[in-house]
Amino acid sequence: MIDPLDELVDILDEQGIFTGMTAMKSEAHLLGFFHSAIHVWCYSMKGKVLLQQRSSQKKTYPLKWDVSVAGHIGAGESPEVGAIREIKEEIGVSISDNELEKIEIFKLERRHSPTLWDREFIHTYLCVLDEDVALTKQESEVHALQWMTLAEFENRINKQNSLFVPNSIERYQSILQHIRLRL
Repeated sequence: MIDPLDELVDILDEQGIFTGMTAMKSEAHLLGFFHSAIHVWCYSMKGKVLLQQRSSQKKTYPLKWDVSVAGHIGAGESPEVGAIREIKEEIGVSISDNELEKIEIFKLERRHSPTLWDREFIHTYLCVLDEDVALTKQESEVHALQWMTLAEFENRINKQNSLFVPNSIERYQSILQHIRLRL
C-alpha cells in the first residue's frame, strides 16, 4: 500500500550538500539517506510557545508533544517554501517568508528501527503568532495543539517529561533562549 504522506525528497551528502539525486521519503528513511526537514517554533509575544501533539498514527513518537510544526522539504523546494507549506498544512495558518526567522540547521541521526533511520538536516525557524489566531490541525499528522508558557515548557523538559519527543535538554534550552531573546 502506498503511503499518501510519502513524498519525493532531495538526497544530501554528510555535509548537507545536494547530491543531485532524489528518493521517496520512505526510501530515504529505510536506507539512511541524508535529506532536509524543517522545524518551526511558533511563539507569542506574551511568552507562550505553541506545541503540537503528534498523531497516534505517526511511526515515531505517536502522541508525544513536539515542536509547533515539523516536516520534510520536498525535492526542489527551498527550506522557506517547505516551512510555509508545512505551517499551512499542519496548523492551518498562512504566513509569508518574512515572518520566518531561521536560527540554525541541526544535523540529526537517529535510528528508530532497522527500517526507519532519520538522517536529516533540520532547518529550524522561529515564527511569531498571535495566540488568538485560528488554528486548524491536520488530522493525519496532528492530534492536538496547545499554547504553553515558556516557564511551564521549561519546567516540563527539565524534568525530562516522558510526554515529549525525546530531544536533548540542551536543544530545548537553546530554543527557549532564542525565543526569550526576542520577547
